[in-house]
Amino acid sequence: MSLPEDQPRLRRNLQIASFAIHAARGLVRDQTMRRKAMFWTVMVAVVMLFCGATFLAPLLDSRGHPGWFIFYWLLCAWVTITVVLLAIFDLLMVRGAARAQRRELGKKLAETDSPNDGD
Repeated sequence: MSLPEDQPRLRRNLQIASFAIHAARGLVRDQTMRRKAMFWTVMVAVVMLFCGATFLAPLLDSRGHPGWFIFYWLLCAWVTITVVLLAIFDLLMVRGAARAQRRELGKKLAETDSPNDGD
C-alpha cells in the first residue's frame, strides 16, 4: 500500500468535490443565478434536441450506433430533468418566500392595529 502517495491525490479530489458542492449550493440559493441556470440549461436541451434530430441523426442512428443513440438521448433527458428539478425548486422557494412575507405583513398589521383599538 502506498498511502502517502495517494494522500495528495485524495486531498485534491476532496477539494474539487468541496468546491463543486459549494458552487452548486450558491447557484441554487440565489434566485437570479438559479433562473439564469434554468434558462441556459433549457437552451442546451433545445439545441441538443435540434442537433440530435437533424445533422447528428446519421451518427445517432439507433440501428447503426445503438450506444451513441442511448448515450445522447439519456444525456438530453438528464439535462431536461435538471431543468424540471430547478424549476420545481424555484417554485417551492418562491412560495416559501411569499408565505414568509405574508406572515411578516400579518404581524406588522397586527402591531399597527392594536394601538388604534385603545383609542
